[in-house]
Amino acid sequence: MRPCPARLLLALALAAAPVLAAAAPATSDEAELRRLTQENLDAIAPGRVEVWQRNAHERLLHTDENGQVRSKAELLAEFRPLPPGLSGRLAVDRFSAVVLGDTALVSHEDLETLDYHGQTLVSRWRNTDTWLRTDAGWKLIGAQVLALQNDPPAAAPATVRLCDYNGRYRLADAIEATLQCDGDALVAQREGRPPSRYRAELADVFFLPGQPRTRRIFQRDATGAIVGFVDRREGLDIRWMRVK
Repeated sequence: MRPCPARLLLALALAAAPVLAAAAPATSDEAELRRLTQENLDAIAPGRVEVWQRNAHERLLHTDENGQVRSKAELLAEFRPLPPGLSGRLAVDRFSAVVLGDTALVSHEDLETLDYHGQTLVSRWRNTDTWLRTDAGWKLIGAQVLALQNDPPAAAPATVRLCDYNGRYRLADAIEATLQCDGDALVAQREGRPPSRYRAELADVFFLPGQPRTRRIFQRDATGAIVGFVDRREGLDIRWMRVK
């Protein structure tokens, strides 16, 4: 007996229904997690501690942009409204979530607009959050915040004598770099590597565009002559000596 087309379509529809239903909660979970994330952000400027009291798990571990780890109690104890003269808002700009059972891993990039005594500052923050589904709903149990850094403004070429830094510098016997001024940049060349174009931030302080965590700081002797530089990253220095 050949199957009836109508019955066959109905059977296929019923077979697909559990698959469609299974996909729906992930979308619903992601929407709820985004809502809770924005709710937490909205509570920061006015210091609404009750929002974080409600949305955070009792065993929360929060790591801020300075690397300090706090418990829920420690974090909430520091909640305060922004002081007079400051106003701002944090908004979720990019958001993604991976839900595995009762655990969710969330990555979100937030846009902060801060009015600092009449001056507007715009910053971005990247967060990785872990949420746990409980009988009372999703609770934030882990968070790590990163400040997205920007390149500093470059100094006007006329204010920095770039060619004064020309020369050969040595890190070790087999490692040397040659520096040469070129337009508004100081070009560094090491054997086997492509050239790097450093820009001046201040006199004797240079940065490599796209790498805001590092600075190249030139050192002078008592007479003002350049004797070398340090590559500084996270407060740690690698020293190079001028050899020519």
